Amino acid sequence: MKLNTIVTLKGVICLKTGLHIGAGKDNIEIGGLDLPIMKNPRTKAPYIPGSSIKGKMRSMLEVTGLAGIEGTKPIVSIKGEPCGCGECLVCDLFGTHAAATELQNKKPTRLLVRDAVLTEDFQKKFENDELPMEIKYENIINRISGTAEHPRSVERVPAGVKFEFELAIKVFEGDNEEKFKEVVSKGLKLIELDGLGGHTSRGSGQVKFDNLTFNGEAFNLDHVTF
Repeated sequence: MKLNTIVTLKGVICLKTGLHIGAGKDNIEIGGLDLPIMKNPRTKAPYIPGSSIKGKMRSMLEVTGLAGIEGTKPIVSIKGEPCGCGECLVCDLFGTHAAATELQNKKPTRLLVRDAVLTEDFQKKFENDELPMEIKYENIINRISGTAEHPRSVERVPAGVKFEFELAIKVFEGDNEEKFKEVVSKGLKLIELDGLGGHTSRGSGQVKFDNLTFNGEAFNLDHVTF
């Protein structure tokens, strides 16, 4: 397949509520956090993995019926797996998973999502110790006694912080560039409507994409419909 062009989308992710993308821990120290966030191992600055953005885009596009070949298979897998039809726009953009056929897996993935890092202003604040992370405490309510049980501490990047965001779409010969851009725009809008990272049903991860450009041309997500 001949590569015709690469379309680049850039912008800023603005946190409207605290963001938790977990790093995971094998052991919890005394007085330590139960649920820490992802951080750059060298600088300790928070960042948003491209895999978190890409995975959320894909899952939301699939559950809203934009994946799969309608009329020939379920739009969403009964087992909850990613679409593996290898023929729809979602499979073309995001790639097919291990359950797809060998032929389908040979198709190149078009969408590349880079890790989102702090904007220059917020990076300076972090380096000057002016950007502390917040700790949110959660628990389980006993339905009979009405008391709180099993408290846990959740680390979050605080609301108001901004990250630089970038993705690229590889357009091969025979691809529909405008359709790809439309699907990507819908994926980003769905993240705005739902959330990013963990604990979104409990208030975390509400974001907004600002200052978006496709190859330098400004656009916004206000016009996106489903």
